[in-house]
Formats: sequence, structure tokens, C-alpha cells
Amino acid sequence: MKAAIIGYGKMGHEIEKILKARGHEVTLIIDIDNSSELNAENLANVDVAIEFTTPSTAYNNIRTCLECGTAVVSGTTGWTNRLAELQELCREKGGAMFYASNYSLGVNLMFRLNRELARLMNQFSGYEVSMSETHHTEKKDAPSGTAVTLAEDIISRIERKTGWVNEPTTEDKSLIPIESLRIGMNPGEHSVVYTSEDDVLEIRHSIKNRRTLAQGAVVAAEFLCGKQGIYTMEDLF
Repeated sequence: MKAAIIGYGKMGHEIEKILKARGHEVTLIIDIDNSSELNAENLANVDVAIEFTTPSTAYNNIRTCLECGTAVVSGTTGWTNRLAELQELCREKGGAMFYASNYSLGVNLMFRLNRELARLMNQFSGYEVSMSETHHTEKKDAPSGTAVTLAEDIISRIERKTGWVNEPTTEDKSLIPIESLRIGMNPGEHSVVYTSEDDVLEIRHSIKNRRTLAQGAVVAAEFLCGKQGIYTMEDLF
């Protein structure tokens, strides 16, 4: 597989290591200093682009890949209010796109546990739900994309109306209380907590390093290579 890396920060470097370790070729690296080189000519020999950049640049990066006919895997969060636009473009172009708010295997297992727990807790009125997430100080968006996904999954399974959750709006789908902390170089912690007068039920996931995220993104790129359509981690599982 010939891959492009879009965003050459800590994640980009980790992705590069894993690509090479798995026998793939990195044919293009795009970062802030050479962003103009993300064009049709340079993408012509790329099978899949892996994009981890910033909320302000992700949309244009992904759009360029799709318009150039290059499959793209993205893990950038904080911009997904425009995700539907790119999914529609992908369909129009007959392209391939893979998006996830988090590529960690453990986090995606937590997503499934979270949905099932929310369904079960919907039967009990004595609990209030809250969330917390902690990341490194360089992370731009807060709450994190992973936290928003967890919150939206809970809301989608809540039938009753309580003091802590209302019908989500287009402006804010994350009406569950979320505490966002930015501390040191923490790669990511997420917890969902149900509290009653008598007990506390919590599910938590902690990432030890970026390797698990980079590994998941590379596996997603391998999965996407040669395909058409829109995919998520649910498809990969």
C-alpha cells in the first residue's frame, strides 16, 4: 500500500513508523510547511491518505483527497459539523472515506459498552449521568470527539426525560455534563459515570500512548484500500 500522511506531528510520526513496520510505502508527507503540495499530481500514486491535523484544516484536506480520487482515513476531531458534506461528496465522486473520532480498539469497545449500558440504565430513574475526559495540553478541541461520541450515543438511547438530559439540538448534541481537562502529555482518558443516592457505576478507558491510535488508523487504511464508500470503526469490527 502506498500511503500519504497528512499532518506530521506526533501522531504522524507514529503512523509513519507503523506503516513502514507493516511493509507499506510512505510516498507523501504533508505538514503545515508544505500544505500546498496536497494536490492531484502528488496524490496520483497514493492508495490511501491518513489525515490527522487540526479542526481548522481537516475539512479542506479531506475534500482535496476526495476530489483527487484518493481514499482518505481521518481521525481529526472538532470539525464534524461538516462531516455530512464530505460524506455526500464521497458518494458523488464514488470515492472512499473512513472517519472515526478514536481509532483505539479499547475505546471502540467502550463505545459498544456505553451504548448497551445506556440502554439498560434507561430503565432506572434514580441515576444521573456525567462524563469526564482528559487530554494533553496541545489538544485543540474540548470536549474531545470521543467524549462527544459517547454523549451522543447515550442521548440516542434515552427515552425518558430527566433533569440531566433533554432532546439534543443541532447546536449542541452533548447536553450531558462533560468535564474536559488538559493536563501535561496525557494521551487520553474517558469515563462515563452513573450516580444515584446509593451507589456509583463507572466505565473508564485510559490510553497509555499514541501507538494504539496510530495502529488503528493504519489498520483502517489497509481496510479502506481498494474500496468505495463511507466507513467507520463499526465496519472494521
